[in-house]
Amino acid sequence: MTWEPVIGLEVHVQLATATKAFAPVAVAFGAPPNTLTDPTVLGLPGALPSFNAAALAAAVRLGVATDSTIRARSRFARKHYFYPDLPKGYQISQHDEPLCEHGHVDVWHDGARHRVALARIHLEEDAGKLTHGSASSRVDLNRAGVALVEVVTAPVLPSAELAFAYMKALHRLVRALGVCEGDLEKGHLRCDANVSLRRAGTDALGTRVELKNINSFRFVRAAIEHEIARQARILDGGGQVERETRLWDGTAGLSQSMRGKEEVADYRYLPDPDLPPLVVDDATLAAARAALPELPADRLARFVDAYHLAFDDADLLTSESALGDFLDAAVAAATPAHARPLAAWIVNELLRVLAGAPITASPVTPAALAELIVAIEDGTISGKLGKDVFAKMIASGDGARAIIARDGLTQISDPAAVRALAEPILAANARQVAAYRSGKDNLLGFFVGQLMKASGGRVNPQLATEIVKALLAGDA
Repeated sequence: MTWEPVIGLEVHVQLATATKAFAPVAVAFGAPPNTLTDPTVLGLPGALPSFNAAALAAAVRLGVATDSTIRARSRFARKHYFYPDLPKGYQISQHDEPLCEHGHVDVWHDGARHRVALARIHLEEDAGKLTHGSASSRVDLNRAGVALVEVVTAPVLPSAELAFAYMKALHRLVRALGVCEGDLEKGHLRCDANVSLRRAGTDALGTRVELKNINSFRFVRAAIEHEIARQARILDGGGQVERETRLWDGTAGLSQSMRGKEEVADYRYLPDPDLPPLVVDDATLAAARAALPELPADRLARFVDAYHLAFDDADLLTSESALGDFLDAAVAAATPAHARPLAAWIVNELLRVLAGAPITASPVTPAALAELIVAIEDGTISGKLGKDVFAKMIASGDGARAIIARDGLTQISDPAAVRALAEPILAANARQVAAYRSGKDNLLGFFVGQLMKASGGRVNPQLATEIVKALLAGDA
C-alpha cells in the first residue's frame, strides 16, 4: 500500500472493586438511575475524596503482570472538562506521574507471539452515563466515580487485525488476574482507538484521529478498518486529514465527526490538592509478583510446546482461566502423554454438553475425564464406546471404570475371540464374500461393521479389520 497505518489503543478497564474509587459507594450494574451516589460523587461543597486501596492493589497487579515500571510515588491530578456526566467539572486521573509505564502485553496472532508495547497504565475515575432521546438527554451518575485503569499502548499496532487480537489478549489478562470481570455488555472494557497513516517506509507519524465509543472487539477491528480507508481516500485525493475525535456507530458501520481533538493544555491538569501521593513500596511489589498466576499468553505457549496441542485448541482452552485449569487438573490425574486426547474431549465433547455453561458447571470432574481417556488410550474400551461411557458418566455421575465393569464394556482384544465372532458372519454372507474376493474391496467395511454390531461395539476396531481381512484372504 501507499499508506501505512499506525494505531494506538486506549482501553478503559473497570476494576473489580466493591466500592468506587474515591467514595464508599457500592458499584453495581443495573441499579435504578442515580441511586449509587453520595456527596463526593456528586461533587458537593465540602465533600472530600478518600482513595480505595483495593483499586491500587488491582492496578499494581496489572502493572506487575505487564512488566511495567511502577512508580514508588505517583500522584492524582484533576483533568478539567465540562460535560453533563461529570458533576465536579473535572475527572480525578493521573497525568505526568502515572502509576505504571513502559510495560507490554503479549499477544498471540496467526500462531505467532507478538509483544505490544505499553506507554502507561494509570488510575482514574469513570464519568457518568448520558442517554439521549429524541427530545431530551438524561444523566445517570451511578457509574460516576467507578475505579478504572486506562491502559495505553504505544503507537505500534500496524493493523486492525492485530488491534483486535490485542483487545482479546488484554481481556484475557485482566480476567485471569482477577482485576476486572471483563463483561463487555456491562462496559467493563471500553476502547478508544488512535489511527494515523504515513507513507509506507517512512518514520514520521501522520495526523492522528481518535475513534470513541467502541464497545466490542469486533467493532474495534471494523472501526479501525473504516478509519484507515477514510484517511487513505482523503490523502489519495490530495487532502489533509484533520486532527479530530470521531464517534463510531457500530450499527451503521460508520464514524462521524464529534469535535476537534483536544490538546493536553485544554484539560488544565493540576495536582489534586485533596489527595496525597500514592506510595508503592518494595514489599507490596514483591507480594504482587509472588501472587501472579501463570499468564494466559504463557499458558498458551506451554499448551502448544509441552502438551503438543494444536494452536486453535490451545487458544480456546486459554480463553478462560477455568478452562485451562480444568485441562491442567485432568493431565495431572493422567499423564502429559494424555494431554492431546484430553484436550480434544474437552473441546469436542464436554463443551458441547455444557452448551455455553461455564466449565465450572461440568458434571464430569477433571479426574473423571482423565479416567475415561486413560481407559480409551490403554485399549480397555474403544473411542466409540468411550462416547457411550461418557454419556453415562454425565447422566449418572459414576466413574468410567465403574461403568465399564458394570456394563461389561471391556474391549475385546483377543485375536481368537475376534475370529470366533467373525467366522459365522462370513459364513452367513457367502455372496458378499464372493463379491469381495472378485475385487469389490469396499465390502470390507460391511464385514467389519457386522462384526462390531455383533460384539456390541466392543471389538478393538483395528484388530477387527485385521482379522476380517485375513479371513477373507484365506490367511486365517
